[in-house]
Amino acid sequence: MTHKGFWRFAVGGDHLWLKDPNGAAATCLAEALGTFALVFVGPGAIAVNAASGGAVTGVGIGLAFGLVVMAMVFALGHVSGAHINPAVTLAFRVTGRIGNARTVAYIAAQIAGGILAGMAIVVIVGDAADAGATAPRIGGTEAALLSELILTFFLALVIFGVATDERAQGAFAGIAIGGFVGLAAIGWGPVANASMNPARSLGPAISAGEWTAHWVFWVGPIAGAVVGALVYELIRRAQMQTKT
Repeated sequence: MTHKGFWRFAVGGDHLWLKDPNGAAATCLAEALGTFALVFVGPGAIAVNAASGGAVTGVGIGLAFGLVVMAMVFALGHVSGAHINPAVTLAFRVTGRIGNARTVAYIAAQIAGGILAGMAIVVIVGDAADAGATAPRIGGTEAALLSELILTFFLALVIFGVATDERAQGAFAGIAIGGFVGLAAIGWGPVANASMNPARSLGPAISAGEWTAHWVFWVGPIAGAVVGALVYELIRRAQMQTKT
């Protein structure tokens, strides 16, 4: 591969994004801050619930996840797209909506935000509930993997449906995405914490040292998000072809 060929591969369609360094930095900062907020509020609620003897409750934890995602989509969606999730970013890359450079930068920012939030949880609350770390709980590793794959499939389906399709009511994207995350956390959190997000799992794992079947929370969400995004693209194209 020539030098120019390698550069084209590395940039991967992000020429305009890279031509504005300040804008690119702003999007990465938005991804780091959004992921920090998600991990601090969501897994943080799990830790506070354990430390307080159940004051937050399972429903409260689910609402914390859903509402913080909703808030970050509304606050930062116009800046970076508010992926705040490596699995979602990879789905955007696979469908050609962002290039290689932005994919790597976004994921690095998300991981940094998640790690810092995990540390903040431990500093404030201690190691209660392993700082909200994810682990298989009901049904073992197989159940955790399957639940993560299915939940993230539908999360990506919702995201691509409301945030990338011009026919959708984009102004309500935050409500739809946050609503799904909240419902998934309330209904499926007891199985394996309903992570759907590798950065959400990595931050508390590092801070609390909880690595039980950690690979599940990378493989399941990434596979589910990519398949969900591709399925929605197929639905969109099939419908558009029918209309033409």
